[in-house]
Amino acid sequence: MIRLLILCLLLFSGVASAEGIEAINVTTNPDGSQEYSVTLQVLAIMTALSFIPAAVIMMTSFTRIIVVLAILRQAIGLQQSPSNQILLGLSLFLTLFIMAPIFSQINDEAVQPYIKEEITSIQALERAKEPMKAFMLSQTRIKDLETFAKIAGYDKLDSPEDTPFIVIIPAFVTSELQTAFIIGFMFFIPFLIVDLVVASVLMAMGMMMLSPMIVSLPFKIMLFVLVDGWSLVMGTLARSFGLGV
Repeated sequence: MIRLLILCLLLFSGVASAEGIEAINVTTNPDGSQEYSVTLQVLAIMTALSFIPAAVIMMTSFTRIIVVLAILRQAIGLQQSPSNQILLGLSLFLTLFIMAPIFSQINDEAVQPYIKEEITSIQALERAKEPMKAFMLSQTRIKDLETFAKIAGYDKLDSPEDTPFIVIIPAFVTSELQTAFIIGFMFFIPFLIVDLVVASVLMAMGMMMLSPMIVSLPFKIMLFVLVDGWSLVMGTLARSFGLGV
């Protein structure tokens, strides 16, 4: 992959040079920072597009939401309803809703100044990292942060804010999985109680050949509808990130 990228860059550089365009140009600013030519910036942006799905999954609220919804579907006993496409779409739009303040801050502090040529691309990237870093740190457990910091060799960090971005990401994902399983467990308990009650009643009636899952499924769906389950689940997930608190 790296060799192919280098080859494409060299070919693009040769074509651009033949046309009189500076394809590869690195300018040193008076403050010592470096600014790359537009062609290099476009190449970096096009390469970064392939990492957008991973960034959406691993650096936002998406992981917690999709795991909780998957556990909820399993708890109700529905294997294919809602379908995977619906769960993914619901998780994506709820993620956009939760992350809207962070995305808006990134747009105001990094994207718009860069478009207006008030800051360089490197400065825009650094500004964009700060809101994401603050969000992930607010949702990451100190224990997970310390674990990955020790693995990476950062034993002497004065505060969580000093943790490198490359360490925060795996710690954040681990904390998200832990939180998602805790929320999923709380949603699972009421449906488990319904299954136990139905199974006990069927055994008391001597109906051994009838599957408790078939009988309990309508009762679990009715329970979920009566308590306005979807609103409860979505509200709980949103509030778990600090929204509305």
